[in-house]
This record gives sequence, C-alpha cells and structure tokens, in this order.
Amino acid sequence: MEYRYRPTGVCSSEMIFEIDENNIVKDLKVIGGCNGNLKGIAALIKGMKIDKVIEKLSGITCGFKNTSCPDQIAKALKDFRK
Repeated sequence: MEYRYRPTGVCSSEMIFEIDENNIVKDLKVIGGCNGNLKGIAALIKGMKIDKVIEKLSGITCGFKNTSCPDQIAKALKDFRK
C-alpha cells in the first residue's frame, strides 16, 4: 500500500512509503531534504516493521529545530497506524 505524508518543520516536502500488509516498510522516497542522508535512512528502514522504525527515529532533532526528517518519518508511520 502506498502512503503519502507531508512533513512539517523540515526541508523535505513529501514522503512516499510503500508498506505491506504486515506493516513492513518496503520502500521510502523523500522529496526534498538532504538527498544522500534520506536515501541512507530509506535503505536502512527497508524491511523493518513500522513499530521498530518509530522506536528508532522518534524524537530526533535537526539543529535548532524540534523535529527532523527522521522524526517526521516516525510521525508519518504513527499516522499510518491510526
């Protein structure tokens, strides 16, 4: 299933997830943001259950911001679970 999320407070403008019926992240594409870092994060979370991704990425900040792209990934997956 494709899930699209519009992050807030970060440089990226859209996150496009592919999540299977077992709540495993199959793919993630991020529009905008730090391209190399986000490709790396996407590669690392592929094959992970969304609960584990949320656990690992929640609360990470970027510089003076109170959020980050990894934190927004976690928020997107929390919203997906609802």
